[in-house]
Amino acid sequence: MEGDGTVIRTAIISDLGRIITGNTPPRNHPELYGDYTPFIKATDISENEKHTYFPEEGYSESGYKKYIRSLIPKGSTCVVTIGSIGKKMTMAYCDCFINQAMNAIIPNENFDNEYVYYAVKNALGNLKALDSGTASGRENVSKSAFSKMEVIITDDIISQRKIGSILSAYDDLIENNQKQIKLLEEAAQRLYKEWFVDLRFPGYENTKIVDGVPEGWEKATLGDICSVRKETLPPSKIDDGVPYIGLEHMPRKDICLSEWGDSSEINSSKFRYYEDDILFGKIRPYFHKVGFALNSGVASTDAIILRNVKGLWSLLLMTVSSSEFVNYTYQNCKEGAKMPRADWKQMKSYPIMLADPTIQNTFENEIYTITRKIKCLALQIKRLSEARDRLLPKLVSGELEV
Repeated sequence: MEGDGTVIRTAIISDLGRIITGNTPPRNHPELYGDYTPFIKATDISENEKHTYFPEEGYSESGYKKYIRSLIPKGSTCVVTIGSIGKKMTMAYCDCFINQAMNAIIPNENFDNEYVYYAVKNALGNLKALDSGTASGRENVSKSAFSKMEVIITDDIISQRKIGSILSAYDDLIENNQKQIKLLEEAAQRLYKEWFVDLRFPGYENTKIVDGVPEGWEKATLGDICSVRKETLPPSKIDDGVPYIGLEHMPRKDICLSEWGDSSEINSSKFRYYEDDILFGKIRPYFHKVGFALNSGVASTDAIILRNVKGLWSLLLMTVSSSEFVNYTYQNCKEGAKMPRADWKQMKSYPIMLADPTIQNTFENEIYTITRKIKCLALQIKRLSEARDRLLPKLVSGELEV
């Protein structure tokens, strides 16, 4: 196919560069883990983020030296090929390592790094057709099959750079918004910790504290300020086009649920949720999947839907999203389950404190203002992502000239 003299053709992944499959150092050798080089796993990657800046783990210097041959250079495109395939990929923001659920493409001299990322992103859905499965039933695409996956490309390096630059501009704006959201979340968490954990609230110097309770404050439990919403809907009662939040859409350690799917994907009963409801992922609660909803829709029944009942929404959000509460929930999971599951009977007993009305109202307003800013930025990200994704296939296919 030709546009302004640029030839568009079909290639395979191996034409783009060298393929490296990741690995995970043995867990019984903790000396191989550390903070010398980032170690990116499939679970660290967000579907809507180009780079993965905060992986949970890293290699030590000794791990780096041992696995140097599988080091992934900065600018490589890394694709998840085991587990939930056809959805997750990331571009290495620095030299790093990846786990065995991923394959990385190290572009050769004929291809622009940014362009390779977007050309592969455009073809990501093709992975599903290459699934050979595993004994456990997980989706799996072998390195050899991945290497043969078809992609649409141009060999013209100038066109590659133009396409990469246009699409990167959207992702740069998205990342800027994400950084602002992270700073706002940190500010909210800091305020909660200072006032309700460290008890360094305004005027604390002149407030008597008896048995750990400031004068004018009172002890309570989580169940005193919220209830669980259990509006169950069968598939037949769920319209197409309704936002759907599954556990896979819930990011770790983010208080805003900015990702969702579509109800057309579902075939089982779901819980209804409403805007500003707080969702807590109850399977493996140590994954720390907690946040407030930007819209109304339906959610997985593996999420606990919380609604505030006393006008203390900010206190509820900051409590259940705190590391202390998440750890408490994990320590008090239901026994005997194959996977740890949060137990609402235990969660609602979590001890909290209610501040005097003046302090409480100030806190509620401060946190609410922060979350409105977060919501605005998150919705901007959604619009930018949708605009980028509409543009992507048109640029890569040559439908739009550059």
